[in-house]
Amino acid sequence: MGGIDEEIELLKGEIKRLAGTTTDGEGHPTVKFGVIVRDDRCSNIFEALVGTLKAAKRRKVITYNSELLLQGAHDNIDIVLLQE
Repeated sequence: MGGIDEEIELLKGEIKRLAGTTTDGEGHPTVKFGVIVRDDRCSNIFEALVGTLKAAKRRKVITYNSELLLQGAHDNIDIVLLQE
């Protein structure tokens, strides 16, 4: 495993950590984009967080209801972890 696969695995762990007990209606861990983007640990781990999120969405590991994620404008978008 390397590159993006490794980053997606790290992302899954960080979403679980940040979500705590917050879930969507189906029990999937959920965290706001603004929480992830402002988290010190995530900013140290991910060089290109938005790129990692896009790759994870393409692989159906996560989902979110936005074409684009911009800090500030999309802080309240829910990032839902589909695959643990």
